[in-house]
Amino acid sequence: MFRVPLRADTIKNVDLFSDSALADNGTPKDTHAPLAVRMRPRTVGEVLGQDHLLLPGRPLRRLIDGEEGAAPVSVFLWGPPGIGKTTLAYLCAQNTKRRFVEISAVQAGVKELRAVIESAKESLYVDGRETVLFIDEVHRFSKTQQDALLPAVENRWVILIAATTENPSFSVISPLLSRSLLLTLHPLEKKDIMALLDRAVHDPRGLAGRAEPDSGALEAIADLAGNDGRRALTLLEAAAARTAGRLTAADVEAAADTYAVRYDRAGDQHYNVISAFIKSVRGSDADAALHYLARMLEAGEDPRFIARRLMISASEDIGLADPSALQAATAAAQAVALVGMPEARIILAQATVHLATAPKSNRVYVAVNEAIADVRGGKTGTVPVHLWDKTAKSSQAAAAQTGKNTEYKYAHDCPGGIARQQYLPDEIAGRTYYRPSGRGYEAKITEWLAGINKALGKK
Repeated sequence: MFRVPLRADTIKNVDLFSDSALADNGTPKDTHAPLAVRMRPRTVGEVLGQDHLLLPGRPLRRLIDGEEGAAPVSVFLWGPPGIGKTTLAYLCAQNTKRRFVEISAVQAGVKELRAVIESAKESLYVDGRETVLFIDEVHRFSKTQQDALLPAVENRWVILIAATTENPSFSVISPLLSRSLLLTLHPLEKKDIMALLDRAVHDPRGLAGRAEPDSGALEAIADLAGNDGRRALTLLEAAAARTAGRLTAADVEAAADTYAVRYDRAGDQHYNVISAFIKSVRGSDADAALHYLARMLEAGEDPRFIARRLMISASEDIGLADPSALQAATAAAQAVALVGMPEARIILAQATVHLATAPKSNRVYVAVNEAIADVRGGKTGTVPVHLWDKTAKSSQAAAAQTGKNTEYKYAHDCPGGIARQQYLPDEIAGRTYYRPSGRGYEAKITEWLAGINKALGKK
């Protein structure tokens, strides 16, 4: 098994196939391992909530299965915490007998990274064995560290699987992204969390039936954990430790209070506090939002990260109810980058209060998600011929074949600047995505949109 003479907290070299690590039933012998580790899926079939990535023939599934003839590809896994990014990396190595090396992006430097790459090259060319290099929190890598990865990824000395909770477009260098696949993981739904908890209660790797939850206990855990499977299992383990028999919702609540720890930007509380911050903004509680902002800033959180989350909230939670919210959040992000701390705290506070006190609407967020769902569901259809590029030969041919009216009406030449003609494909004609809330500026949009729809002949 591969060993590197480096700090143990920097690199983890895992032999996934050591018989000494597993009991006869395939469960970890180390019963002191956290429940979330013991319950890590061993097969693709046990992975929850990521079916869109694991269908046969998809790139990640081919990598996990080691499909013959499929060239190994490096991937970036982007998604919130506790949804299975590490698990998928493990499976890519486990199913194909590849070596698995895990690096801490928080602690490893260029020297450690180069040592791993050299060892991977030796394993590849001497033993013919590929190496899966898993880097968690890759967005914490500096540009220099990311540059050091480029040759290894480009020459396939390693199969890089990099996990991040932040948009890689902001934190990963373009040359590295262009040599890899970017895969987006979905947050776990409540049904996924419930299934995960039920499995942990009865599985020999988990509680093995030692604690029997009542009807409200698992619901309470799922509600407290949100979309985070790791947090759900941690809460279950903490609650089960308080009782030798029936597990109740009261046990869960008590365990949650005991388990709560101070903000740690390298741990789960990083996600809990930023979640509470955004939910306080969404809930229009400026005081609570400022409290969580202060906790993050005092803990040394990157103010640029906070600013990016505010920009997202400005569109997702406020939208056109206050069009100035996105402008304010974007200006704050630019100002934070120019000014830096400690003065950036004032800029972030202003943007936070602006967004928290703004009228709220998620109608733009809902609209684009519905439109994307239609496209993914095959509801597309043919673009109406009169909207085609008239210089294209295909447009001229279509006009001749169909005999349909292909005259495009120029909106600026029509009364009110609105041209009454069909814009959506026939297959989804009449579909409505954007429905303004009537709050804030959207009240004016509602009135204006009624006139537009009447002019367009929409019902």
